[in-house]
Amino acid sequence: ESIEMSVEVRIPKLGMSAQTSTLVEWFVEDGAQVQKGTPFYAVETDKSTTEVEAPADGKVEIIGEIDTEYEVGALIARIT
Repeated sequence: ESIEMSVEVRIPKLGMSAQTSTLVEWFVEDGAQVQKGTPFYAVETDKSTTEVEAPADGKVEIIGEIDTEYEVGALIARIT
C-alpha cells in the first residue's frame, strides 16, 4: 500500500525583518498537477516580489487567497 504523502507549502521567511508577506499570484490552478522546481506562486513584502518554486511533484490543493497578507509559516497550499 502506498501512503499518500502531502507536502505543506508555507509562506517563506524573506529577509530578516519581514514577518508577513502578501500572496500576490498563483501560477497554477487548484487541482492541477505541478512539477518540482516550476514557478508556483509569488509573494510580496514591502521590499520586493519573489517567485517561489514548487517544492514537490503532485496535485495542488490551494488554500491561500490572492491579495491576502500572511504571517511567515502560514499554510497556503498542499501538494499530494
